[in-house]
Amino acid sequence: MRVLISGAGIAGPVLAYWLVRHGFDVTVVERAPALRKAGGHAVDLFRPAMEIVERMGVLERVVAAKTGTERLTMHVEGGGRPVDVQVGRVMGAFSDRHVEIMRDDLGEIFYDATRHDTEYVFGDSITAISDSGEVTFERGRPARYDLVIGADGLHSNVRRLVFGPEERCTSWIGAYLAVASIPNYLGLDGRMEGLAGVGRMAAVYGAARMPDARAVFLFRTPEPLDYHHRDLARQKELLRARFAGAGWEVPRLLDEAERAPAFYFDSITQLRLDTWSRGRVTLVGDAGYCPGPAVGGSTSLAVVGAYVLAGELAAHGGDHTRAYPAYEAEIAPYVLQSRTFAVGAAKRLVPAGRFDLWTLARAANLINLLPTAVTRAAAKLGGKSARLHESVALKEYAPAEGQASTP
Repeated sequence: MRVLISGAGIAGPVLAYWLVRHGFDVTVVERAPALRKAGGHAVDLFRPAMEIVERMGVLERVVAAKTGTERLTMHVEGGGRPVDVQVGRVMGAFSDRHVEIMRDDLGEIFYDATRHDTEYVFGDSITAISDSGEVTFERGRPARYDLVIGADGLHSNVRRLVFGPEERCTSWIGAYLAVASIPNYLGLDGRMEGLAGVGRMAAVYGAARMPDARAVFLFRTPEPLDYHHRDLARQKELLRARFAGAGWEVPRLLDEAERAPAFYFDSITQLRLDTWSRGRVTLVGDAGYCPGPAVGGSTSLAVVGAYVLAGELAAHGGDHTRAYPAYEAEIAPYVLQSRTFAVGAAKRLVPAGRFDLWTLARAANLINLLPTAVTRAAAKLGGKSARLHESVALKEYAPAEGQASTP
């Protein structure tokens, strides 16, 4: 069977890897002219995603490329001593197996694992998909595929073509995220430093094997902002306005963001579709069920979703009428818990008032004092969503006939 995947980010190559091993003929089309190396930001892989990475045989490369961020120093607007947090203790409260890695590095690792047995077409994009699987492209010749899968992110082109305008399925959860590639002028190595205030937070971090640094901004607004997701000038204008008057290193971070070679800005928005499939088309990762950038574990969710989709297609002999519903049923609990966690995380990370800001600082200090086992227990008491990654049990899918079992 011929499968077309739109998107060569994270979910696309992982899906391609497993589909090929299940005997499918896979093509990945990517709008960018080459594998994206646009600066990117740090993403998290939790237990279930780490298990998949290990089964793909790339665990060693992933661990070697981890950011190495071990400490977070947070200054608080309005005074008080800086809060120093051990990052490992925080992440250990949510998952017993975790790696933080730059998104570009992870994408490159997954691409390298698939490029020899998957056809990649860069610099092109899908323009139409018929019910019979006929696909037209901006540049390439039309072709027919048995299945078409959108793995093209929060602003998915495939989703727009098949399910309609983005606003029909998005739910804004009150915050915005910006990331800029800037010089590492603070000489940060294995450390993040930032400023937390009411309704806003700014930070900068360096990472192992990364010559520059990343400036990160999170902020709340009472209403959604008016901008286009490709209008960088407008986005930088909105960012500067929201952080006006902030102290510490924020003025310098904003200046660096203005001239950054790579800049990302987006709302923290969840996708909420009743179904991720229509006819021969389905969605995977952020294209179908983004729980919220930076707050919902979307990278781990995308890796697991891709693995499950490939497995269900194999288990049902490529019959999408049975495989797609099975895929949705299998991944839905993880998606729902991720959504719940993301809403709470957005509120905790960007305090709405002075009391919330004080609580955030006290909680950070407490994490440093308590044994890791106690913080894990506290996380469990906080509800199922806090330890959601530990609750995901991966199904075992039989390899295609003639294919060796994965390690």
